[in-house]
Amino acid sequence: MQEILIGLIVALDVVALYLLLPTVKKRFLLAVWTALLHMIFPIIGFTLGSWMVQILMQWSNLISSTLLFFIGLHLILSTQNRQIKPIPVPILAVSASLDTFSVSISFGMLNLQKYLFIVSAGIWTFLLSYISLYIAKRGHRSFKGNSLKWIAGISLISFSIYAFMNN
Repeated sequence: MQEILIGLIVALDVVALYLLLPTVKKRFLLAVWTALLHMIFPIIGFTLGSWMVQILMQWSNLISSTLLFFIGLHLILSTQNRQIKPIPVPILAVSASLDTFSVSISFGMLNLQKYLFIVSAGIWTFLLSYISLYIAKRGHRSFKGNSLKWIAGISLISFSIYAFMNN
């Protein structure tokens, strides 16, 4: 169950970013690219995280909790300064998906269910990114991307503390 929830949490950051992009022409393509990358980067991250567990068995929980904590903190602090410039769809999808790589390293180190998280992250990301791009195109500015980043950041920090305390 936690893998599905974490998949939703990593998708929230994309929503916060994509709500600021009202002029994206290929919304469906961007949503597909982002969802696929939210699945590919975790595969790499899980593999690296599992490998690191073999090497750093006694330190893995501390390292993964620290990574999650600082990723969550980064999400919260990134709400302060936002300047979005038009960039190509593939580059935008990669930049929106890179955080799933570092998050998945932590999950690989915690030995969570890899494929459940990957599928969850891909589905949540596709749905939420397409919806947020559609909302942004319509010009609905009542949605605040900052609050979503705060929710995602606090959730990752909470999960890092929970993971640290349970080992």
